[in-house]
Order: sequence, then C-alpha cells, then structure tokens
Amino acid sequence: MEPFSAVIRRASHEQHEAVQTSTFMSGLIAGRLGVAAYARYTEQLWFVYDALEGGTGRLAADPVAGPFVRPELFRLAALERDLAHLRGPGWRTGLRALPATRAYADRVRECARRWPGGYVAHHYTRYLGDLSGGQIIRDRAERTWGFTRKGDGVRFYVFEEIPNPAAFKRDYRELLDALAVDELERQRVVAECRRAFALNTEVLRALGEEFPLSA
Repeated sequence: MEPFSAVIRRASHEQHEAVQTSTFMSGLIAGRLGVAAYARYTEQLWFVYDALEGGTGRLAADPVAGPFVRPELFRLAALERDLAHLRGPGWRTGLRALPATRAYADRVRECARRWPGGYVAHHYTRYLGDLSGGQIIRDRAERTWGFTRKGDGVRFYVFEEIPNPAAFKRDYRELLDALAVDELERQRVVAECRRAFALNTEVLRALGEEFPLSA
C-alpha cells in the first residue's frame, strides 16, 4: 500500500505548483514587488498562524492531531517580530485581514475545534511548505530589501529549533503514514489538504490584485 504521506503529496501536487507560480508569489520571488507587498503578505500569514496555533493546547492530547503539535514549528512569535520590524512597534493597530485570509483562517479554526484530521491537513500544507519553499522567499527578501541574514524581517522562515530540516520532514512524513484514522477519513484529509491549497491560492490572488505587477 502506498504510504499516506506519498498519497497526500501526490494529490496536492498540482495545487502546490499553482501556489508557487501565482502572479503574486512569482513577482515576490523575482524581486518585482516592493517591501510593502512583502509586509502585507507577512500580515496575512499572521492571521493564518494565529488560527493554527491558537488551539494547540486543546489539540495536544488528541490522538490524531496531538502528534503534530510540535512547538519547534510554531511561527506566530517569529511573525510578530517580523511585523514589528516591517511595520514598527504599533503593527497590531494596523492589522487587516483580506476577506480571503479571513475565510482561510476561519476554516483552520473550525477544523481545530471540530475535526482533528482536517487540522492535520492544514498543518501539513503550511508547515512543510515553510520548511521547504519558504526558504526561497527568505533568501529573496534578504537580498532584495537588505534584511540581516536570518534576522528580523525574515524570522518566520528561520526554524532555529530544527537544525536538520530534511530529517525533520522525514519524521513528519512518518507521522502522516501512521495517522490513526481509517481509509475513509484519510480520503477526507486529502480533500481538506486540497481545500487548504485552494484557500491559500485565493489569498495570493487577492494580494496580486492589491499589488499588480507593472508591465
């Protein structure tokens, strides 16, 4: 039988590619958008990770979601340092979620409250992406806007408590393979993974409308 980690990765491959090649993300990575666009993107991430990490205390004892609650992954504190650097000490007063971001965060929060398997789907799509493709964004931000290497402004992408990301990702995939649910529930988790990518794509589309690339 194909490992569940391979199933979920294959099922979301096309949507993962769509995220990476979205107009906004392509422009950000290419250095064609300014630091204001990067700050706005970071702000949207705050809302999503506030939803992801806000319910971890309750989920830690859950047999399905509990094994995925890993404090070394938590990003909210790093995002807040980045936003303080990007927007200044009063960054909280200007926080504004796009409607697409609000829908995304609401869905994550709903899964965290009612459906541990769905929470795992959102956890997987966000954190493993941060450990992988997120490093490309960090590198671009450092080179384009002069942030100190792995310092404030890009701390979201720096996992100081994970010295070996490759080994961590292998362990994470083993957790997915051992997910304590039946086959029908695994199919539902895969479907929610696709939904997570779709929600993220809507956020990027909205950001692309707010920060259109010049011809």
